[in-house]
Amino acid sequence: MNPSSLFDVQGLTGLTLLAFAGVLLFILVISFRSRAIVFCQYLKAMTGVELKPKQVRAVFKDRGQDGVREMFLDLIIKEDLRQTGPLQIPPELRAGKSGKPKSQG
Repeated sequence: MNPSSLFDVQGLTGLTLLAFAGVLLFILVISFRSRAIVFCQYLKAMTGVELKPKQVRAVFKDRGQDGVREMFLDLIIKEDLRQTGPLQIPPELRAGKSGKPKSQG
């Protein structure tokens, strides 16, 4: 048996299998292309942070994975502050001049 004969498309069955493989390859390519868009939509729905894949790609190119993580954390903090405002610390828990909590006694 000749190895090149394994790839010969003969008849309707072979053509159907080849078409099916082509459709699966097309779906695979589309899913990889759209995963960044889907992630950004999910992020907007879950956290309120709106990102575009183009922004993430640019930051990753300039600063790598740590840069993307830093950008994401900054956006999460800004969104949290926008929604809730700054965190209010009760006076009894505020630190004194020495950096230690004020004593109750």
